[in-house]
Amino acid sequence: MVDYEKIWSLLEEVNDPEVPVLSILDLGIVRDVKVEEGKVVVVITPTYSGCPAMDVIRMQIKMTLLQQGYESVDIRSILSPAWTTDWMSEKGKDKLRAFGIAAPTPVQQVCHPGLFSREEGIPCPRCQSHHTSLISQFGSTACKALYRCEDCKEPFDYFKCH
Repeated sequence: MVDYEKIWSLLEEVNDPEVPVLSILDLGIVRDVKVEEGKVVVVITPTYSGCPAMDVIRMQIKMTLLQQGYESVDIRSILSPAWTTDWMSEKGKDKLRAFGIAAPTPVQQVCHPGLFSREEGIPCPRCQSHHTSLISQFGSTACKALYRCEDCKEPFDYFKCH
């Protein structure tokens, strides 16, 4: 008899190698856990189809389960439906903010006085100001953008919505 609750609990201990404050459950990449012909099967969806962290995550899942006595483990990736930041847990988004990374939020439009254009208002994870500006579409990893807070002057990563 397989203890699914124990397996899910073990998966909570597997952290994302790129953002180590997040577990793979916080990220929402674990889609299913099942047993087929005595083999534990963990189904995952990558955050990006070319995400370099997925090989490490697969290995961490397998090693975690093997170390806990599960003798046969298979990690399967599915690409459809595509992962979305909507699958991230609220607890995970809180962990991101506490770590200094702006969590994904629905697009918020901020109009600055005297400007005719509108831009996305990403709140600074340090001071919560929405007076921020995009520095680069790509931050420390492809899934993040680099912003700067115009109030506290600190740069920060923003975990992009998709």
